[in-house]
Amino acid sequence: MAELRWHPLTKDWVMIASHRQNRPQMPKDWCPFCPGSGKVPEKFDVYEYDNDFPALSQNPPAPDDVANDFFKVADAYGKCEVILYSPEHTVTLPELSLPHIGKLVDLWIERFNEIKKDEKIKYVFIFENRGEVVGVTMPHPHGQIYGYSFVPKKLQLEVESAKEFKQENDKCIFCEMLEQEQKAGSRVIFETEHFTVFLPFFCEYPYGVYIMSKRHLQNIAEFTVEEKADFAKVMKETTGMLDSLFDYKFPYMMCMHNAPVNGEDTSEYFHFHVEFFPPMRSAEKQKFNASSETGAWAHCNPTAPEEKAKELREAHKKFVESNM
Repeated sequence: MAELRWHPLTKDWVMIASHRQNRPQMPKDWCPFCPGSGKVPEKFDVYEYDNDFPALSQNPPAPDDVANDFFKVADAYGKCEVILYSPEHTVTLPELSLPHIGKLVDLWIERFNEIKKDEKIKYVFIFENRGEVVGVTMPHPHGQIYGYSFVPKKLQLEVESAKEFKQENDKCIFCEMLEQEQKAGSRVIFETEHFTVFLPFFCEYPYGVYIMSKRHLQNIAEFTVEEKADFAKVMKETTGMLDSLFDYKFPYMMCMHNAPVNGEDTSEYFHFHVEFFPPMRSAEKQKFNASSETGAWAHCNPTAPEEKAKELREAHKKFVESNM
């Protein structure tokens, strides 16, 4: 079963993909993402791999016969790709060299441009789940890209808020947010030439850092050559900073927010950024999304962003010094 079902209370589509329940855990002595598996080339640096168990596909099956005048269904149309970061089974993003991460950035851009060519795709979502605590079944370093036939609710809300702010203030809401964070300074963790890394004023997670481009641009494909190289640097240092917090490979969900595609022109008010959602609130304690967060979408951060920003600045310093 693979289809979209309409949620009339939240006005959003839910992906029903019961076939993914059978996707395998990582075998002990074999990895499909490693050279020699027969699934990937014998030699590669970074590689795009079509998901073996896609929630969305460009040739979706017909939805089950469950709809009526009230309950709506749609084809599970879209694209699901796996992005392999390295042929090495245990090397993670912050352990890769800057030239290697540069190749990863190029692949992200290449796949973003390719997926958006399909006019049925309305949103291209680049992300990474890292660690068993967030449900990763394949430990080989990788991220994913989903191409949705709709704009997911959170992104839709961001676009609507940004458009409204632009109409009322003649400013980009993201540019204003970045300016305000830089003025405050207490939540800024580090900056590069083209990006700022900070814990937002409204941070929902103790270590939920944002990466925001200093230049107003819509998506990763608009990076200049210099911005691509700088983005590789900022991704390495941000993920390395998280690992340096408690000296272990810190789990996280990394989500790139590009502007929607094949729809309304959002260039005046949408602004590329990356959001991290690390599920830990300390070295050993998990930050659970319990009833308030899940049932009411009313988030509660048990820590002060200003205090956590200090910890992250120290962790960033530690990572940079250890890699000099």
